[in-house]
Amino acid sequence: MNMLKLKPAFKDYLWGGTRLRTEYEKECEYDIIAESWELSNHSAGASIIDNGNLKGVSFTQYLEDSGKKVWGSNAQHFQNFPILIKFIDAKQALSIQVHPDDEYALRVEKEFGKNEMWYVLDAEPGSFLYYGVNKEITKEEYRTRVENNTFLDVLNKVEVKKGDCFFIEAGTIHALGEGIIICEVQQNSNTTYRVYDFGRVGVDGNPRELHIDKAVEVSTLTPVSTEDTKGQAIKLEDNTLENLATSQYFTCDKYEVENEITLCVGDESFQSIIMLEGTGDVTCGNESVTYKKGDSVFFAAGSGEFTVRGKTAFILSRI
Repeated sequence: MNMLKLKPAFKDYLWGGTRLRTEYEKECEYDIIAESWELSNHSAGASIIDNGNLKGVSFTQYLEDSGKKVWGSNAQHFQNFPILIKFIDAKQALSIQVHPDDEYALRVEKEFGKNEMWYVLDAEPGSFLYYGVNKEITKEEYRTRVENNTFLDVLNKVEVKKGDCFFIEAGTIHALGEGIIICEVQQNSNTTYRVYDFGRVGVDGNPRELHIDKAVEVSTLTPVSTEDTKGQAIKLEDNTLENLATSQYFTCDKYEVENEITLCVGDESFQSIIMLEGTGDVTCGNESVTYKKGDSVFFAAGSGEFTVRGKTAFILSRI
Protein backbone atom coordinates (compact mmCIF):
# COMPACT_ATOMS: atom_id res chain seq x y z
CA MET A 1 0.00 0.00 0.00
CA ASN A 2 1.26 3.46 -0.95
CA MET A 3 -1.54 5.55 0.60
CA LEU A 4 -2.49 5.21 4.26
CA LYS A 5 -5.42 6.87 5.97
CA LEU A 6 -4.49 7.20 9.64
CA LYS A 7 -6.35 7.32 12.95
CA PRO A 8 -4.65 9.30 15.72
CA ALA A 9 -3.34 8.55 19.18
CA PHE A 10 -4.82 10.83 21.84
CA LYS A 11 -3.61 12.72 24.92
CA ASP A 12 -5.84 13.96 27.75
CA TYR A 13 -3.56 16.57 29.31
CA LEU A 14 -5.38 18.66 31.92
CA TRP A 15 -5.34 21.89 29.85
CA GLY A 16 -7.22 20.34 26.90
CA GLY A 17 -10.84 20.76 25.81
CA THR A 18 -13.53 19.01 23.78
CA ARG A 19 -13.39 20.79 20.41
CA LEU A 20 -11.40 18.02 18.70
CA ARG A 21 -14.42 15.80 19.39
CA THR A 22 -17.21 18.28 18.64
CA GLU A 23 -15.66 20.10 15.66
CA TYR A 24 -13.25 17.52 14.21
CA GLU A 25 -15.27 14.38 15.05
CA LYS A 26 -12.38 12.67 16.82
CA GLU A 27 -13.56 9.43 18.41
CA CYS A 28 -11.93 8.97 21.79
CA GLU A 29 -12.91 7.61 25.20
CA TYR A 30 -11.25 10.48 27.05
CA ASP A 31 -13.45 13.26 28.42
CA ILE A 32 -10.75 15.77 27.50
CA ILE A 33 -8.86 15.58 24.19
CA ALA A 34 -5.86 17.87 24.47
CA GLU A 35 -3.94 16.45 21.50
CA SER A 36 -4.53 14.05 18.62
CA TRP A 37 -1.31 12.66 17.11
CA GLU A 38 -2.36 12.37 13.49
CA LEU A 39 0.93 11.15 12.00
CA SER A 40 3.03 9.45 14.65
CA ASN A 41 5.28 6.50 15.16
CA HIS A 42 6.50 7.78 18.53
CA SER A 43 6.66 5.27 21.37
CA ALA A 44 4.37 7.53 23.42
CA GLY A 45 1.56 7.09 20.89
CA ALA A 46 1.42 5.67 17.37
CA SER A 47 -1.16 6.38 14.67
CA ILE A 48 -3.21 3.43 13.37
CA ILE A 49 -3.85 2.61 9.69
CA ASP A 50 -7.55 2.87 8.82
CA ASN A 51 -7.80 1.60 5.24
CA GLY A 52 -6.97 -1.36 3.00
CA ASN A 53 -5.45 -4.68 3.97
CA LEU A 54 -3.34 -3.03 6.70
CA LYS A 55 -6.33 -1.59 8.57
CA GLY A 56 -5.69 -1.83 12.31
CA VAL A 57 -1.89 -2.02 11.97
CA SER A 58 0.11 0.66 13.75
CA PHE A 59 2.02 3.19 11.68
CA THR A 60 5.12 2.15 13.61
CA GLN A 61 4.71 -1.48 12.53
CA TYR A 62 4.17 -0.38 8.92
CA LEU A 63 7.43 1.59 8.95
CA GLU A 64 9.34 -1.30 10.50
CA ASP A 65 8.00 -3.73 7.90
CA SER A 66 8.47 -1.38 4.93
CA GLY A 67 11.97 -0.10 5.68
CA LYS A 68 13.40 3.36 5.07
CA LYS A 69 12.62 3.32 1.35
CA VAL A 70 9.14 4.68 2.10
CA TRP A 71 10.75 7.74 3.76
CA GLY A 72 12.42 8.92 0.55
CA SER A 73 15.98 9.88 -0.31
CA ASN A 74 15.83 13.24 1.49
CA ALA A 75 15.14 11.50 4.81
CA GLN A 76 17.71 8.72 4.71
CA HIS A 77 20.13 10.60 7.01
CA PHE A 78 17.62 10.56 9.88
CA GLN A 79 18.00 7.75 12.40
CA ASN A 80 14.27 7.61 13.10
CA PHE A 81 11.21 8.66 11.13
CA PRO A 82 11.62 12.44 11.24
CA ILE A 83 8.26 14.13 11.91
CA LEU A 84 5.17 14.01 14.10
CA ILE A 85 1.96 15.91 13.25
CA LYS A 86 -0.79 16.71 15.74
CA PHE A 87 -3.82 18.83 16.52
CA ILE A 88 -3.79 20.71 19.84
CA ASP A 89 -6.85 22.12 21.62
CA ALA A 90 -5.74 24.56 24.33
CA LYS A 91 -8.85 25.22 26.40
CA GLN A 92 -6.47 26.44 29.10
CA ALA A 93 -2.98 27.86 28.68
CA LEU A 94 -0.20 25.30 28.32
CA SER A 95 2.76 25.37 30.68
CA ILE A 96 5.64 27.69 29.82
CA GLN A 97 8.14 25.30 28.21
CA VAL A 98 11.18 24.84 26.05
CA HIS A 99 12.53 22.05 23.83
CA PRO A 100 16.20 21.14 23.34
CA ASP A 101 18.03 20.98 20.02
CA ASP A 102 19.24 17.73 18.46
CA GLU A 103 22.71 17.79 20.01
CA TYR A 104 21.44 18.17 23.58
CA ALA A 105 18.39 15.93 23.19
CA LEU A 106 20.28 13.04 21.59
CA ARG A 107 22.97 13.24 24.26
CA VAL A 108 20.68 13.60 27.27
CA GLU A 109 17.27 12.22 26.26
CA LYS A 110 18.26 9.73 23.52
CA GLU A 111 15.81 11.20 21.00
CA PHE A 112 15.62 14.13 18.58
CA GLY A 113 15.30 17.71 19.67
CA LYS A 114 12.14 19.57 18.77
CA ASN A 115 11.71 22.33 16.22
CA GLU A 116 8.04 22.85 15.41
CA MET A 117 5.59 24.76 13.20
CA TRP A 118 2.27 26.03 14.54
CA TYR A 119 -0.62 26.80 12.19
CA VAL A 120 -3.54 28.47 14.00
CA LEU A 121 -6.80 26.76 13.08
CA ASP A 122 -8.93 28.91 15.36
CA ALA A 123 -8.40 31.43 18.15
CA GLU A 124 -10.85 33.17 20.46
CA PRO A 125 -10.67 36.99 20.39
CA GLY A 126 -7.71 38.21 22.43
CA SER A 127 -5.96 34.84 22.43
CA PHE A 128 -2.18 34.95 22.56
CA LEU A 129 0.90 32.81 22.84
CA TYR A 130 4.16 33.27 24.68
CA TYR A 131 7.05 33.32 22.23
CA GLY A 132 10.59 33.91 23.48
CA VAL A 133 11.86 36.55 25.91
CA ASN A 134 11.13 40.27 25.50
CA LYS A 135 14.63 41.29 26.60
CA GLU A 136 17.98 39.61 27.10
CA ILE A 137 18.20 37.83 30.45
CA THR A 138 20.93 35.92 32.25
CA LYS A 139 20.69 32.37 33.57
CA GLU A 140 20.72 33.82 37.09
CA GLU A 141 17.76 36.11 36.33
CA TYR A 142 16.00 33.17 34.67
CA ARG A 143 16.19 31.10 37.87
CA THR A 144 15.32 34.01 40.13
CA ARG A 145 12.21 34.94 38.18
CA VAL A 146 10.97 31.33 38.17
CA GLU A 147 11.45 31.20 41.95
CA ASN A 148 9.69 34.51 42.68
CA ASN A 149 6.87 34.05 40.13
CA THR A 150 7.85 36.96 37.88
CA PHE A 151 8.95 34.84 34.90
CA LEU A 152 5.97 35.87 32.75
CA ASP A 153 7.14 39.50 32.94
CA VAL A 154 10.10 38.77 30.64
CA LEU A 155 8.20 36.73 28.05
CA ASN A 156 6.99 38.08 24.72
CA LYS A 157 3.19 37.91 24.27
CA VAL A 158 1.92 37.62 20.69
CA GLU A 159 -1.80 37.97 19.96
CA VAL A 160 -2.95 35.44 17.36
CA LYS A 161 -5.81 34.87 14.96
CA LYS A 162 -6.98 32.10 12.64
CA GLY A 163 -4.48 31.51 9.83
CA ASP A 164 -1.39 32.72 11.67
CA CYS A 165 1.73 30.56 11.40
CA PHE A 166 4.85 30.40 13.57
CA PHE A 167 8.08 28.40 13.44
CA ILE A 168 9.24 27.68 17.00
CA GLU A 169 12.94 26.90 17.00
CA ALA A 170 14.41 24.57 19.60
CA GLY A 171 15.54 26.63 22.59
CA THR A 172 12.72 29.18 22.29
CA ILE A 173 10.68 29.52 25.48
CA HIS A 174 7.02 29.32 24.49
CA ALA A 175 3.45 28.32 25.30
CA LEU A 176 -0.01 28.41 23.76
CA GLY A 177 -2.50 30.57 25.59
CA GLU A 178 -6.10 29.51 26.18
CA GLY A 179 -8.70 29.42 23.43
CA ILE A 180 -6.43 28.32 20.57
CA ILE A 181 -6.52 25.27 18.29
CA ILE A 182 -3.47 24.56 16.15
CA CYS A 183 -2.06 22.04 13.75
CA GLU A 184 1.53 21.37 14.79
CA VAL A 185 4.19 19.81 12.57
CA GLN A 186 7.29 18.96 14.58
CA GLN A 187 10.35 16.81 14.81
CA ASN A 188 9.56 13.32 16.04
CA SER A 189 10.20 14.05 19.70
CA ASN A 190 8.26 14.31 22.94
CA THR A 191 10.99 15.97 25.02
CA THR A 192 9.59 19.02 26.81
CA TYR A 193 11.11 20.93 29.72
CA ARG A 194 8.42 22.61 31.81
CA VAL A 195 9.51 25.98 33.20
CA TYR A 196 6.37 27.49 34.75
CA ASP A 197 2.89 26.03 35.23
CA PHE A 198 0.72 28.72 36.86
CA GLY A 199 0.64 26.76 40.13
CA ARG A 200 -1.46 23.95 38.70
CA VAL A 201 -1.56 20.45 40.17
CA GLY A 202 -1.73 17.11 38.38
CA VAL A 203 -4.26 14.31 38.79
CA ASP A 204 -2.36 13.18 41.89
CA GLY A 205 -3.02 16.52 43.59
CA ASN A 206 0.65 17.52 43.54
CA PRO A 207 2.27 20.36 41.57
CA ARG A 208 3.42 19.16 38.15
CA GLU A 209 7.14 18.59 37.80
CA LEU A 210 9.32 21.44 36.54
CA HIS A 211 12.62 20.92 34.71
CA ILE A 212 14.45 24.14 35.53
CA ASP A 213 18.05 22.91 35.35
CA LYS A 214 17.64 21.42 31.88
CA ALA A 215 15.53 24.36 30.69
CA VAL A 216 18.19 26.87 31.70
CA GLU A 217 20.81 24.88 29.79
CA VAL A 218 18.90 24.82 26.50
CA SER A 219 16.91 28.10 26.46
CA THR A 220 17.64 31.01 24.13
CA LEU A 221 17.94 34.04 26.44
CA THR A 222 17.81 36.78 23.80
CA PRO A 223 14.68 37.93 21.89
CA VAL A 224 13.82 36.08 18.66
CA SER A 225 11.73 37.10 15.67
CA THR A 226 8.00 36.51 16.15
CA GLU A 227 7.01 37.24 12.56
CA ASP A 228 4.43 35.06 10.84
CA THR A 229 6.42 32.63 8.67
CA LYS A 230 3.89 32.18 5.84
CA GLY A 231 5.02 32.92 2.31
CA GLN A 232 2.97 34.79 -0.26
CA ALA A 233 -0.03 32.88 -1.60
CA ILE A 234 0.38 31.60 -5.17
CA LYS A 235 -2.56 30.95 -7.49
CA LEU A 236 -2.65 27.53 -9.19
CA GLU A 237 -5.56 27.95 -11.61
CA ASP A 238 -8.57 27.65 -9.27
CA ASN A 239 -6.44 26.65 -6.27
CA THR A 240 -4.00 28.41 -3.93
CA LEU A 241 -0.60 27.38 -2.55
CA GLU A 242 0.98 29.01 0.50
CA ASN A 243 4.31 27.97 2.04
CA LEU A 244 4.09 27.73 5.84
CA ALA A 245 7.58 26.58 6.78
CA THR A 246 10.77 25.44 5.10
CA SER A 247 13.60 23.99 7.17
CA GLN A 248 16.10 21.15 7.28
CA TYR A 249 13.60 19.23 9.41
CA PHE A 250 10.43 19.52 7.29
CA THR A 251 8.66 21.66 4.70
CA CYS A 252 4.97 22.51 5.01
CA ASP A 253 2.62 24.01 2.41
CA LYS A 254 -1.05 24.88 2.70
CA TYR A 255 -3.29 24.19 -0.30
CA GLU A 256 -6.77 25.66 -0.73
CA VAL A 257 -8.69 23.62 -3.29
CA GLU A 258 -11.82 24.78 -5.07
CA ASN A 259 -12.75 21.48 -6.74
CA GLU A 260 -9.77 19.16 -7.18
CA ILE A 261 -6.00 19.12 -7.40
CA THR A 262 -3.43 16.57 -8.57
CA LEU A 263 0.02 16.46 -6.97
CA CYS A 264 2.94 14.03 -7.18
CA VAL A 265 4.91 12.11 -4.54
CA GLY A 266 8.43 11.60 -5.86
CA ASP A 267 11.25 9.39 -4.66
CA GLU A 268 12.79 12.22 -2.63
CA SER A 269 10.26 12.19 0.24
CA PHE A 270 7.10 10.76 1.71
CA GLN A 271 4.20 13.22 1.91
CA SER A 272 1.51 13.74 4.52
CA ILE A 273 -1.70 15.71 4.11
CA ILE A 274 -3.85 16.95 7.00
CA MET A 275 -7.34 18.02 6.00
CA LEU A 276 -8.35 21.36 7.55
CA GLU A 277 -11.88 21.56 6.16
CA GLY A 278 -14.34 20.03 3.72
CA THR A 279 -15.17 16.51 2.60
CA GLY A 280 -14.29 14.48 -0.47
CA ASP A 281 -11.97 11.74 -1.59
CA VAL A 282 -8.29 11.13 -2.30
CA THR A 283 -7.12 8.77 -5.06
CA CYS A 284 -3.62 7.41 -5.59
CA GLY A 285 -3.16 4.73 -8.26
CA ASN A 286 -5.93 2.18 -7.75
CA GLU A 287 -6.47 3.17 -4.11
CA SER A 288 -9.10 5.63 -2.89
CA VAL A 289 -10.16 6.94 0.53
CA THR A 290 -12.79 9.43 1.66
CA TYR A 291 -11.89 12.30 3.96
CA LYS A 292 -13.48 14.86 6.23
CA LYS A 293 -12.15 17.78 8.23
CA GLY A 294 -9.33 16.61 10.51
CA ASP A 295 -8.33 13.46 8.59
CA SER A 296 -4.73 12.45 7.90
CA VAL A 297 -3.36 10.67 4.82
CA PHE A 298 0.23 9.43 4.35
CA PHE A 299 1.89 8.66 1.01
CA ALA A 300 5.05 6.56 0.78
CA ALA A 301 7.90 8.06 -1.22
CA GLY A 302 7.59 7.21 -4.92
CA SER A 303 3.79 6.85 -4.81
CA GLY A 304 3.36 9.01 -7.90
CA GLU A 305 0.34 11.20 -8.59
CA PHE A 306 -2.55 11.58 -6.18
CA THR A 307 -5.74 13.60 -6.60
CA VAL A 308 -7.72 15.37 -3.88
CA ARG A 309 -11.34 16.05 -4.82
CA GLY A 310 -13.74 18.36 -3.03
CA LYS A 311 -13.71 21.95 -1.80
CA THR A 312 -11.12 21.77 0.94
CA ALA A 313 -7.88 23.03 2.47
CA PHE A 314 -5.01 20.89 3.68
CA ILE A 315 -1.43 21.09 4.94
CA LEU A 316 1.09 19.03 3.00
CA SER A 317 4.30 18.09 4.84
CA ARG A 318 7.45 16.50 3.47
CA ILE A 319 11.22 16.43 3.87
